[in-house]
Parts: sequence; C-alpha cells; structure tokens
Amino acid sequence: MTVVIVGTNRKDANSRTIAAYYQRLLEERGEANQLLDLINLPADFLATALYENNGQNEEFNVFRRVLEGNNRFVFIVPEYNGSFPGVLKAFIDGLEYPSKLAGKKAAMVGVAAGMHGGALAISHLTDVLHYLGMQVLPVKPTLAFIHNHLSNEEITSSIYQQLLEQQVDKLIAR
Repeated sequence: MTVVIVGTNRKDANSRTIAAYYQRLLEERGEANQLLDLINLPADFLATALYENNGQNEEFNVFRRVLEGNNRFVFIVPEYNGSFPGVLKAFIDGLEYPSKLAGKKAAMVGVAAGMHGGALAISHLTDVLHYLGMQVLPVKPTLAFIHNHLSNEEITSSIYQQLLEQQVDKLIAR
C-alpha cells in the first residue's frame, strides 16, 4: 500500500487537494493507498511524543505504525519560509530511531504559491529522508503558483497532471 502524506497541518492547505488528486491517480492504477494528514496529529505531540517521550503517546503511535507497516510513501510538501513545514520535521523526529523507514520508497511533490514550486522544501526533505535511509525517487514535481492551477479541487495544468502521472508510475513500479 502507498501512504500519501499531507506535509502540513494548516487548514485549507492546497496540499490536501494535491494529495486527493494523487490518491485518485493511485486508485486508477489499482494501487491501494491511505491518506496520512498531519492536521490529525495530536495537538500536544511536541511535548508528549518526542525525545524522552518517544513511543509514549498512543495517538501519535497510530501514525508511526502506518509508516512502519508500509513500504511506499508520497510526501506532498508545501514550501514554508524556504523549507518544508516544521510540523513535518517534528513528525519525522517523533518516529522511532534508528529509522524503520530505511530502504522504503519515497516520492515527493513540492507545492507553493511562488515560482519555485517548493523546490527548496523538497530539497531539504530529500536530505532528511536520505539520512533516514529512504530510497527517494529522482522525479520530484514542483507545482509553482499552485493557486493558479487549481479549480474546484482539480489540477487544471496538463503539465502538472503529466508530471504527477509519471511519478505515480515510477513509484508503483515493482
């Protein structure tokens, strides 16, 4: 199964629209998938699930088990202040170490209102995922000016659609 991760906890984030689109692409190819949305993280996880509290927050551990029990992941990553959201880094920091993500496949999609489309964000996240031992796909679509390419929860750019389809095919290839 492929886990699609919304890399922000911001309400009304465009990342959720992209994640839903990605899930439809997976379903069209017969690929089982699950959405993991960081908006559903426990509000207190920074204080109750990290460092000396690692593994002690059962609500957070549900998220950990989803990651540990699957082998393919898609990170939908908005760019905040020139990098990926802090909540995503904190989430990763709350996972077991050494990482149970080592050897697993990761795809990333950058999402931004600006012209770089989240390129910096996915570059930084690539470094983190490599450190954890994940196999990061080299195809990393960056969806610039995303607000101009969405209408009624759909992607209107044929180029963005093609890039995402190519990435999905590479992600699920055996």
